[in-house]
Amino acid sequence: MKVNEVFVNITSDDPARLIAFYRDVVGLTPKPGLSEFAFDLGTMTLGFDGHSDTRGKAGEPSRWLLNFSVDDLQAEEQRLTAQGVEFIRSRGRETWGGLISTFLDPDGNYLQLIEYRPQPAPAK
Repeated sequence: MKVNEVFVNITSDDPARLIAFYRDVVGLTPKPGLSEFAFDLGTMTLGFDGHSDTRGKAGEPSRWLLNFSVDDLQAEEQRLTAQGVEFIRSRGRETWGGLISTFLDPDGNYLQLIEYRPQPAPAK
């Protein structure tokens, strides 16, 4: 299979609320040529829509993780916190050298900011 792009569609019983959150709070850029429900993430498109089987908050919010790789995790976390975004993990250090902060969208889905900061090898 040759994949040209990945389009991830998140369903909600209130897609307009999610669209506003990802556009106005997270700061994603709308995807040119598509409707207001799609956002450009480089080689991926993130879309939002309603679905007859989707109701309420995410039942298993850790089932999938949408990761945003950023240059300055602390600045992004502070910007989002100032807008009322709830973080459930703040600047956790991973064994592979990354920092991760996990936050929630209005439907309770987990999103992560990731900053890769490899630690230098100890001097010998």
